Amino acid sequence: MRKVIGAINTTLDAISDHTAGIPDAELHLHYRDLLNNSDTLLYGRITYQLMGFWQTLLENPSDEKSMNDFAVAIDKIQKIVFSRTLKNVDWNSATLANKDLEAEVLTLKQQPGKDILVGSRSLIIQLLELDLIDELQLCIHPVVAGSGSALFGKLNDRKVFKLKDSKVFSSGAITLYYEPISKNS
Repeated sequence: MRKVIGAINTTLDAISDHTAGIPDAELHLHYRDLLNNSDTLLYGRITYQLMGFWQTLLENPSDEKSMNDFAVAIDKIQKIVFSRTLKNVDWNSATLANKDLEAEVLTLKQQPGKDILVGSRSLIIQLLELDLIDELQLCIHPVVAGSGSALFGKLNDRKVFKLKDSKVFSSGAITLYYEPISKNS
């Protein structure tokens, strides 16, 4: 069965904001590899629209090869967007979800394929509530944002995880790999 991996960037003060981190070549390559080892990426509307930035690099490449490599990887992965307001998506590899989040994820998990990534804070919270996250990958950047959306700000139930691995980057960021060990403990 395919794994559902919640992969997200956060700050030392647990603010989830894609613009608050310290992106560099090493992190771009890390996320490129994560995308290449998966075949589906779930987004909410806000993150999907933010990630549209990467489409521009396909037409106008950056001087930074790692950014271009990431742009290619994010372009080719299938993206399923959950939105109540979008009527269409403008990325060829993206579709709007036609089921609710739980039904979509349960269907995807039963299909053959690689891992399923979840890259939106709101979807990760909902899937944690549904006990459908198999792994959390939290990339913690050495930044205190001071304000913004708390990573797990709207999580209703206690969740317990076991640290499986970690990866330290030269920027001082660290990715922690967790898997759930109990439900509502």
